[in-house]
Amino acid sequence: MAEFQANKITDIGPPKYDEMWPQVIKDNYGKWLYHDILEPGVLVHVSESGAKVWSLRCGATRLMTTMFLEQVCKLADEYCGGFFRFTTRNNIEFIVSDESKLEPLKKALADNGALPLGGTGAGVTNIVHTQGWVHCHTPAIDASGVVKAVMDELFDYFNSHKLPAQVRISLACCLNMCGAVHCSDISILGVHRKPPVIEHSHLDKMCEIPTTIAACPTAAIKPNKVDEFKSVAVNADRCMFCGNCYTMCPAMPLADAAGDGIALWVGGKVSNAKSMPMFSKLAVPYIPNEPPRWPTTVNTIKKIVEVYAGDAMKYERVGEWAQRIGWEKFFEKTGLEFSHHHIDDYRFAATTWRTSTQFKW
Repeated sequence: MAEFQANKITDIGPPKYDEMWPQVIKDNYGKWLYHDILEPGVLVHVSESGAKVWSLRCGATRLMTTMFLEQVCKLADEYCGGFFRFTTRNNIEFIVSDESKLEPLKKALADNGALPLGGTGAGVTNIVHTQGWVHCHTPAIDASGVVKAVMDELFDYFNSHKLPAQVRISLACCLNMCGAVHCSDISILGVHRKPPVIEHSHLDKMCEIPTTIAACPTAAIKPNKVDEFKSVAVNADRCMFCGNCYTMCPAMPLADAAGDGIALWVGGKVSNAKSMPMFSKLAVPYIPNEPPRWPTTVNTIKKIVEVYAGDAMKYERVGEWAQRIGWEKFFEKTGLEFSHHHIDDYRFAATTWRTSTQFKW
C-alpha cells in the first residue's frame, strides 16, 4: 500500500511539500537545534550537523501583482538558488545557506524598497487577514485596506524590537473568523449588526429552505409563508449576524452600509510560554467603516500598542499585561470606554467569558 501511494500519479492537489525544499533543508530535516534572531527580520538556524541557514523575513501583501512576484523570483534566483517561501502571515522568506550572500541579499532587498525586513521578535508581526470586500461574500469590512492603513502607522514597530514582546495582529472580515482573531494580541473583527434581509419573492427559487434553516447555529430561522411565497422567518433576538444563512441562501443578504463596522479585541495568544493560551477579549464593540484609511481604528490600535509598550514588562504579551494590571486598569490606561457591550451575556458563553458587572473601579 505504501509503495502504491508513493508511486501514485495524480494531478489532484499540490505537489508534496518536501519536493520544494532547498537541499540543505532536506539534508537536515529533523536535525535543527535552535535559531537566533540576529536583527529584525533576520534569523540564523543551526543544525546538529553544523549546517546553518539564514532566513530573511520580508513583509508582503496577501494580494500582489505578477510583476511584483517576478521581482521576488529574480531575487530568489540570484541569491537563494531559486527558493523562497510564503508564511501564513503573508511574509516572504528568503533562505540562504551561503553566508557570503547574506549582506548582498539584504542590500538588494533594501534597494527593492517593497520588501521591508521585520516581523520577528519583540515587534509587530505582519497582519494575518481574510479577504474582505475584494473576494469574500459575507464581509462586514474591507481587509487589505484596513491592514494597509494599520501597518503604515505601526511600521516602526514592524522593523524594530522595541516592544516588550511580540504583538500579533489579525483581521477577520466577519465573525466566522477565517483570520483567527480569537487568539491574537490585537484583533480587528468585522461585525454585522442587523439580521439578514429576506427576499421572499424569490427565496424558494434560489435556495433549499431546509438547508438554509439547518445552516443557522442558533436555530433562529424557521419556515414561513409570506403571501403566496414559501420562505423563512428570522428570530432577530437569536440572530448573531454570522452570515451562515447567506452562505446557503443568496436571497438573505446581510451586508448593511450603516450597520456594518469593526470591533477590536485584545489579549489573545496561542503560545503557552509563561502563561496559558488566552482568548481575545472585547475592547471596542463598534467602529463604523471609514474607508479608505479607517482613522478611528488605526488611532485606537496605535494607542493600545503605545500604552502597552510603555507599561508592560519585558517578555509580557498584551494579554498577560492586561491581566497583571487588571482589565479595569487596561480600560483606564488606554482611554477606551467601558460599556454594557462588554458584559457578555451570550447564552452559549456563560462558562467561558466574564459575565459579571463587578468591576473594581
